[in-house]
Amino acid sequence: MPKKDLKVAIVCDWLTGIGGAERVVLELHKLYPEAPIYTSQYNKNAIPWFDDADIRTTGLQRLPKRLKKFLPLLRAWSFRRLDLSEYDLVISSSGAEAKGVHTGPNTTHICYCHSPTHYYWIRPDEYLARPGFPRGFNWLARLGLKLLMETLKRWDLQAAKQPDFIIANSTHTQAMIKKYYKRDSTVIFPPVELDRFKLPAASKQPLRHGFVVAGRQTPYKRIDLAIEACNELKVPLIVIGDGPEHRRLEKLADRNVTFLTNVGDHEIGAHFQSALGYIFPGVDDFGIVAVEAMAAGTPVIAYRKGGALDYVVDGKTGLFFDKQDVKSLTKILEAALAKNFKYDAIAEHAEQFSAQSFARNIKAYVTEKTKPTA
Repeated sequence: MPKKDLKVAIVCDWLTGIGGAERVVLELHKLYPEAPIYTSQYNKNAIPWFDDADIRTTGLQRLPKRLKKFLPLLRAWSFRRLDLSEYDLVISSSGAEAKGVHTGPNTTHICYCHSPTHYYWIRPDEYLARPGFPRGFNWLARLGLKLLMETLKRWDLQAAKQPDFIIANSTHTQAMIKKYYKRDSTVIFPPVELDRFKLPAASKQPLRHGFVVAGRQTPYKRIDLAIEACNELKVPLIVIGDGPEHRRLEKLADRNVTFLTNVGDHEIGAHFQSALGYIFPGVDDFGIVAVEAMAAGTPVIAYRKGGALDYVVDGKTGLFFDKQDVKSLTKILEAALAKNFKYDAIAEHAEQFSAQSFARNIKAYVTEKTKPTA
């Protein structure tokens, strides 16, 4: 580390479930095990990674964790009141409000930005149309967003000015940060836990058949495209995950589609290793699950936008389709069925997105950006 006596704090939006943003916080905790982690809400039962960490929550901890989506205004207020000026280095891992914490003139604040806040900038219309709240509450969510949208957007723009430096998790996110926040940023890819997906030795590799898609089943993931394209081709498709779109997706599916809603780490790795391809039909900020599939040697069939542009090498580690519709995806799936990919080469390509690479890059960045102490 650049200075052994740095007083460090880590900040994140929330710790209420397991996802890519939480994995970033975990790796930051490994780099700075003595640093307290400030967050709005923490659910130890849902994310058992931080038993040895000093977790410091805001007053929102007293509210039910299921209300997280209702709390952007309160989170903004809570983080803005959080004074971290006593620290030499603050690292915020944020795609929402945590970047708005207050720091002092002698503090270096580095924000690892997962995206400009989705519900203000990236997909506000989708959030208004399908807020994804429990039944009976969507009307309240729509009303709240409509009434508070402009106020919260102004706050978010001010919050984006707080960090001294910004790291983007992909070139796509880097472009969005420039577009909405008018800030420059440096790309450091997020940590992907590759070991549990690694391709076995050639003699033990399973026969591959069909396709797989995984993730939270929300509208922007466009899992419906994968289902309809595989219906068209009558090829097997395994859909892993759950979410507000689950019932609708089940109605779209023919007999060639299998839904798995409760899949463990070992099992999901086996599904990746036995698939001809992983379908990635949405636009994501990065898309960690797609890289996990690549660690299993599985080519990624992706829509040519978003984070996939950083790791899909067309014709080598996967294939792109250019229109987000069934016809375009069906055509590329046919090409994937006819192509012989080099599975070992795909797995090797995924290595650059490892947690070890993330740690090295973060340490180098902090060394470069940390202000000298008096």
